[in-house]
Amino acid sequence: MLAAPALGRAQGQARLLVVGGGFGGASAARFARTLAPEVAVTLVEPQPRFITCPYGNLVLGGLREMPAITHGYEGLVARGVRVVQDRAVGIDPVARRVRLGGGETLAYDRMILSPGIALRWNAIEGYDEAAAAAMPHAWIAGDGAQLRLLRRQLQAMPDGGVVALAIPPNPYRCPPGPYERISMIAHYLKRHKPRAKILALDAKERFSKQPLFQDAWRALYGAMVEWVPANVDGRVMRVEPRAGVLETELGTRHRADVANVIPPQSAAAIAIEAGLADATGWVPVDYRSFEAKAAPGIHVIGDANQAGAMPKSGFLANSTAKQAVASAVAALRGAPPPEPVYFNTCYSHAGEGYGISVVNIFRPNADGSAVAEVPASGGTSPRGDLPEQRRLEALYADGWYESITADMFS
Repeated sequence: MLAAPALGRAQGQARLLVVGGGFGGASAARFARTLAPEVAVTLVEPQPRFITCPYGNLVLGGLREMPAITHGYEGLVARGVRVVQDRAVGIDPVARRVRLGGGETLAYDRMILSPGIALRWNAIEGYDEAAAAAMPHAWIAGDGAQLRLLRRQLQAMPDGGVVALAIPPNPYRCPPGPYERISMIAHYLKRHKPRAKILALDAKERFSKQPLFQDAWRALYGAMVEWVPANVDGRVMRVEPRAGVLETELGTRHRADVANVIPPQSAAAIAIEAGLADATGWVPVDYRSFEAKAAPGIHVIGDANQAGAMPKSGFLANSTAKQAVASAVAALRGAPPPEPVYFNTCYSHAGEGYGISVVNIFRPNADGSAVAEVPASGGTSPRGDLPEQRRLEALYADGWYESITADMFS
């Protein structure tokens, strides 16, 4: 633990370095300026603007446009965060330094590492980085190119065509995300290409909010959506990008006009290369502080850590960012971390004016080795023919998005 003398440097400030400017990193940088104005906060992020994965599916459905899900870092700069537009390419946990792609090296006293995910290229045979130009994943926002490509493919597809999705096994970013994507693509197709079909090939047998999504698909889209679970030969093992073919475990070949392949994932490369991740590809952490077990002084938040019982969601990235910052600041002040509790609310749009949700509260155990949902602390939307409930939840989802992005960037 770094003790209080770090605050007495010649330059007068301890250094909190935040790597990654998404739901975890931007939330951490903003909260740090509020909680600890005496600490110098630097945010490293390669993109000049952040495009959110949440609400990206609504762009595919025609319910949002790209500018509505694109956010700048001006608000953080105005709060006193130094924003460095560069990519962190190496971490020295012993010297507590980070090397940037442009050549600069940044020293830190505590780091909040929120680098997101990497896609496991070739985990599905034939699906390498080049294949994503024909079969987009649209699962890492980046500059928005993948999302735009998938939208263009949907728009160009003939009526009566087939959209196929390859859905990965757990764990991966945003458990209900593929099923919201199915819903939003179906919404677009119902309006513009009503004879089209969606084939969802899943490496799992169950998924988040499954009864609610399947109720919505039947009610809104009839027979347009076919979901094929792993035990009915839904696991995609091989793809042929030029031919538009997805081949499943038992050798069934599916020809698609548009193929959205969401491959298995891991923590981003920088976390793995720094030796923070284990054989699972994710970073083990102390759930009381999100400090990496392999590197004192580095708090790993967002999708890159081993989330345990918690889903990899934007809401939890924001919630755990605040605990990680509070723990890092406490260490700088020579104090123990605060008592942790983590909140998650995950909204999904199944159609226009049709929202569903799940709510959870989580707490770590006494030694921080595990985290569990608090019994009877949450739940999912009720099932049934409840149009007003669905309409209100869609409105609540919009309110959540506006609130959390303001909390991150304003």
